[in-house]
Amino acid sequence: MPTILTVSGFRFFFYCGDKNEPIHIHVTKGSATGKIWLEPEISIAYMVGFNNKDIRDIIKVVTNNNESFKLKWNEYFA
Repeated sequence: MPTILTVSGFRFFFYCGDKNEPIHIHVTKGSATGKIWLEPEISIAYMVGFNNKDIRDIIKVVTNNNESFKLKWNEYFA
């Protein structure tokens, strides 16, 4: 379960078994968890336990790091 980025208490990562799914990133903070699709566009798969501000902050981080997240995914699963 490689951690790609940790910022403001949010941990962004993917699971080793995610290879057969479209590119996405998981996020946790405390007991809250979420999954965001990166392709074909950034979209929320689910968010559990995050408040609206957290979700806005998460989407901002994902948007700002989208290309880096996809690069890390492709390097890991190549």
